[in-house]
Amino acid sequence: MPDQFSLSPRQRDDLRTIAAMIIPASDEYNMPGADDPAIQADMLATLGRDTKLVAAALDHLARLAGTPLADLEPAARDAVAQEFRSSGGPPAATLVRVVLQCYYRDDRVLRSLGLELRAPFPKGHVLPDGDWSLLDPVKARGGTLRRAP
Repeated sequence: MPDQFSLSPRQRDDLRTIAAMIIPASDEYNMPGADDPAIQADMLATLGRDTKLVAAALDHLARLAGTPLADLEPAARDAVAQEFRSSGGPPAATLVRVVLQCYYRDDRVLRSLGLELRAPFPKGHVLPDGDWSLLDPVKARGGTLRRAP
């Protein structure tokens, strides 16, 4: 069992495999997948407080697969991923979030999206106005939320 600050070699291999399934490489757009070595290195270096949940997700994935995920045929791998999605709970959601956040802060990905290679703050990024009426059900709940001081 790995300590709380690292993943075992098998967990790292399964992370690479599931990351490629979440965001595969695109030859058409010349984009790396989430299994790209630089993106994987970023994931491992920045797991921090998410390490425990990501390790739990990878352990659950390993139990479902019964073998290293990369050793499965693509159809079997997809079936394991579907079961993982439905039964993985918060650890699976954390794993997916980690994959997405590391992928979308990679310089190559940012460039392809036409974004500046900089931190989002202090300048910020302008977002288009959305449909504020979507918040009406939350507002209708009244005082169930803690008020800011």
